[in-house]
Formats: sequence, structure tokens, C-alpha cells
Amino acid sequence: MKQASIILLCAVLFSCNGKAQNKKEDNIFPVTKSEAEWKAQLTALQFNILRKEGTERPFSSELDKNYSKGTYVCVACNTPLFKGMHKFDSGTGWPSFDREIKGNIGFTTDHKTGYPRTEEHCAICGGHLGHVFDDGPEETTGKRHCINGAALRFIPENE
Repeated sequence: MKQASIILLCAVLFSCNGKAQNKKEDNIFPVTKSEAEWKAQLTALQFNILRKEGTERPFSSELDKNYSKGTYVCVACNTPLFKGMHKFDSGTGWPSFDREIKGNIGFTTDHKTGYPRTEEHCAICGGHLGHVFDDGPEETTGKRHCINGAALRFIPENE
């Protein structure tokens, strides 16, 4: 009986380790750099957010209240992530969008707060961006992509 229990426990443990369980760190991204290279390229705040999954203080980003036409790109690799036309004021203190540019953002599940949240990262360099929630504008997608402004660079439409 004891041997059967051990075998059953091993089967359960190994069967739960599928590809869906992989963390983004296990993925290989088209743009990869060493920690030292990222530190040399990014500010301390950008590095903490993009590479260490940190979060900036709410209402601290100059991009929070920017509603100009243009595109928000990953500050680390310049991948287009969000269009300015999809940005809205969520009142949370972080830049918020109702949709992403398809194919340029990856999603994983984050359990750091004790409950599952959908984390967003750049699909090209793997940099942490923020999280997506289901409390966005009902008249559009219903999604709120809550993004750290320090992870973004804004390119005005005419540039």
C-alpha cells in the first residue's frame, strides 16, 4: 500500500509539469541579453520592472495621463505593444489600455499576491510589463492592461 501511494504521488507531481506550467524565464526570446547587458542599457527603475518583475509607484509615470495619438513600445527592445487610441484613464495610477497589439505580448500566471493574476511581458525580450484584468471598459473589450509606464516609451503618431 505504501509503495502504491508513493507511485501515485510521483505520477501526480510529474504530470503537473507540462508546458503550460513553464515560467517565462524558461522561454527563449528573440532578444536575449545577460543581466549585466540589461543593467547597462536600462535605468535602475526600468531594470527592476522589466527584469525583476517590480512595480512602479502609482501616479509616478508621466505616461499615465498621456492621451496623444501614437504607439507605446517596449523600452528595452522597441517592440510596439499598445496603440494610444486604446488607452483610457482607469484611475489606478498606471497607464491602462483596453487591448494590446496582438502577437507582441505574452501572458503568464502570477501567484505572488496569493491569488492568480495574468502577467504581461514583451513577447520579444521577455520584459515584465504589468498585468491584465477583466475590469476594463465594457463598451470595448472589458480588459484593463495595467502597465508600468517605466516599461514603455511613447512614439507620437507623426514620428
